Amino acid sequence: MKIGFLIVDMQESIVRDKLDQKAIDRACEYINHVADVLRSSGHVVVHVQDVEGMENSNSEAYRIISEVDVTEKDLTVTKESSNAFWQTDLEQILQSNGVELLIISGFAAEECVLFTYNGAMERGFRPVMLQNGILSTHSEAVISTYRDRNVISYPVVNYLIH
Repeated sequence: MKIGFLIVDMQESIVRDKLDQKAIDRACEYINHVADVLRSSGHVVVHVQDVEGMENSNSEAYRIISEVDVTEKDLTVTKESSNAFWQTDLEQILQSNGVELLIISGFAAEECVLFTYNGAMERGFRPVMLQNGILSTHSEAVISTYRDRNVISYPVVNYLIH
């Protein structure tokens, strides 16, 4: 089974001044571990970047935060709405790579992460949230996301791969 891993909106202008550094570091530890495991087995890692309002003069603020490891094998999808599937080529990228299971991580649990999860379900993928890999400025949003959606832990990802 081919696995895709989405890392949603982990960008300077989006998370840097909104979240506690410890929360960012903790989530990135899980995100980076899962990304490394999946990359090492030829699975797909996609960084989803929100570019709504981006211009050349402020493009640096839209870059992925340094705490998230990005490799040259990773793919990038840019979006201008909350659902990473809406008016992007994400669905085609995942289908062309044979992705069935889609692990979702990033910011914000109650908005872009959730809307992308729902978009994945609507398109026939099997989405799961990465436990400890999603963030929000509202802690109850993370709790309810884990309660109400399918969740996967990093040891299970390791098990699926090996």
